Amino acid sequence: MGDRGTSNYSDVTDFILVGFRVHPELHILLFLLFLLVYAMILLGNVGLMVIIITDPWLNTPMYFFLGNLSFIDLVYSSVIAPKAMINFWSVSKSISFAGCVTQLFLFTLFIVTEGFLLAVMAYDRFIAICNPLLYTVQMSTCLCVQLVAGSYFFGCISSILQTSMTFTLSFCASRDIDHFYCDTRPLQRLSCSDLSILRMVSFTLSGLIIFPTIIIIVISYLYIVSTVLKIPSTEGRKKAFSTCSSHLGVVSVLYGAVFFMYLTPDTFPELSKVASLCYTLLTPMLNPLIYSLRNKDVKEALKKHLEKKSIIL
Repeated sequence: MGDRGTSNYSDVTDFILVGFRVHPELHILLFLLFLLVYAMILLGNVGLMVIIITDPWLNTPMYFFLGNLSFIDLVYSSVIAPKAMINFWSVSKSISFAGCVTQLFLFTLFIVTEGFLLAVMAYDRFIAICNPLLYTVQMSTCLCVQLVAGSYFFGCISSILQTSMTFTLSFCASRDIDHFYCDTRPLQRLSCSDLSILRMVSFTLSGLIIFPTIIIIVISYLYIVSTVLKIPSTEGRKKAFSTCSSHLGVVSVLYGAVFFMYLTPDTFPELSKVASLCYTLLTPMLNPLIYSLRNKDVKEALKKHLEKKSIIL
């Protein structure tokens, strides 16, 4: 199968992840950068999950959702980062057909799930601030589990549709994916099939995922702001806003990166790669930092956890 020959998808056994088109000497620097960021992702998200699981004071819906958010960040960054780091040292930079399918499926599954989960977390903050007396009743354990399961369900449906349609294309002219992981847009550039249906489905899926979640987040925060402004004391308003600031920070980072990525013209693949870094590595790294630094409960739980460790040692 030559690079210039036409090959049906069924004949493709592997792809080449081109990665970043930089001088070879810079690959070492990029490897070290990816390694540092991935280490912070592991430390931050695993640490946050351990704190939430072990501290009984954090046994609330908000931290149940936050624990799932950390798990999602950990998994989808692990789908991308290790293979990217290996390819910095690899001569072939190849990824098997099955590996490419798996990478796209898992990444799409968890990134879409995260979008729905952030909308769920906005709804949780809305109930906590606007209906505090009914919070424990309305945000029951059963409902929390259902909301998280629903987020995974919609993520799975979206991933199945996107992945199956992408890999039923015929690939021709080249196996070189001009990206550092298997993503839909660079795979489409390799196809000699008619992309109109796939692009229509992708656009529809994006609309069904992005707009409802953003609407839920915006409406929730409009009610939250309206309620908080009615609080007479400055200290009360500050305390109410502090419970939402971490979530708003996470939403801003993720959706800002996604919008930048998909508003970037496909004719600038290098710019798309930089934008992809924001939500594949930067967001999973920042999320636990945002919640740790701006959340009093998490800081107190972390402090108690470290004190216990120091006593044991």
